[in-house]
Amino acid sequence: MVLLLADAGLYYFLSKKLRLLTKRSFLLYGTLYWLAAIYVIVCFAFIQAVFLNIESSTVRLSIIGSIAFFSLVKVLLTIYLTLDGTSHWLAQKLSSHKNEKPTVPGYPLINRQKFLYKAAIMTASVPVAAFSFNIINRAYDYQVRRIRVVLPHLPANFHGLTIGHISDIHSGSFDNKTAVKGGVDLLMNQKADVVFFTGDLVNVEAKEAREYLPIFSKVKAPLGVYSVLGNHDYGDYRSWPSSQAKQKNLVDVKTAHKELGWDLLCNESRTLPTGQDPLEIIGVENWGIRRFSKYGNLAEAHRKSKEAPVKLLLSHDPSHWEAQVLDYPDIDLTFSGHTHGFQFGVEFGNIAWSPAQYLYKQWAGLYEKNNQYLYVNRGYGFIGMPGRIGISPEITLIELVKG
Repeated sequence: MVLLLADAGLYYFLSKKLRLLTKRSFLLYGTLYWLAAIYVIVCFAFIQAVFLNIESSTVRLSIIGSIAFFSLVKVLLTIYLTLDGTSHWLAQKLSSHKNEKPTVPGYPLINRQKFLYKAAIMTASVPVAAFSFNIINRAYDYQVRRIRVVLPHLPANFHGLTIGHISDIHSGSFDNKTAVKGGVDLLMNQKADVVFFTGDLVNVEAKEAREYLPIFSKVKAPLGVYSVLGNHDYGDYRSWPSSQAKQKNLVDVKTAHKELGWDLLCNESRTLPTGQDPLEIIGVENWGIRRFSKYGNLAEAHRKSKEAPVKLLLSHDPSHWEAQVLDYPDIDLTFSGHTHGFQFGVEFGNIAWSPAQYLYKQWAGLYEKNNQYLYVNRGYGFIGMPGRIGISPEITLIELVKG
């Protein structure tokens, strides 16, 4: 209903511009507008039922891309119409002569009102262009989010432990090495004790990561860097000439983690290196609800873990948390990514909205249930839409404190 009212309001003001066209063009553009509006509304209304059951990654990305495109067009139209109306009002106020006559024979002069109006329109176009550029530029506008999590059973020697968390690099989408390096420098400046990466190093193929390995190899921490695989790391979203070729791609992805110096956890666990009370890190392969791959085996990984007062889990897909993780009460905090916050939404103070919430109950930030926590990172990279609107790429710094 909110989307329908917003579309109706935008169309009301847009129709005033469309009426300047021929009747046929007015009907054509009006029809196209409402077809696009209804398409987006239907996508939002049935996004969980449809999106999660679509097998084709091309179709899924097309749906995401089309929603983002039509939403972006509406945002730009809203800005343009607002500035256009303001410009028209200012032109009328500033003009003192509505019907000036040409004063030089043979050289028709534009009257002051029209001149001011057109000048204002040209000026108004600058913010629209700047806004469009900002959408693309914001893909590299890394934001540090600092979170404190209180764990009653945290060993005293880990009180104040800081964890750097990044997710969803998607190296195949990058086109600005300098900006990517700046994000890595920002992460390193946080001086985290340990770093977690929760999957999706690439979009489709291992070779996408090659030219970025020197950059991400700078990600280091005193207690190590631990990583897991995401749904895009398995090569499931393209056709391979053979099963052997697909398997080799997965081996190459795992090798990339090794070359980065990251400890890749594939349904296994590690004890955080310390001579005092232990802290256990568990990492599972990708496990997601419905159509998403289920390579993860939490039961096996948990069985391999040692007894510890606190256990931390790395699992790419946040849907895993409610589906399985909550059945293991000794897993205190889970780290995930995957959603990207849909790379589109609104976050202002306590207000947070994104299409991602129609797919995932836990789509960004910290969640708590039965004294167990989940943190969903908004992603370091991007895929599909080459930019972000309202949802910035994220570097998380989580501090563990004893309750």
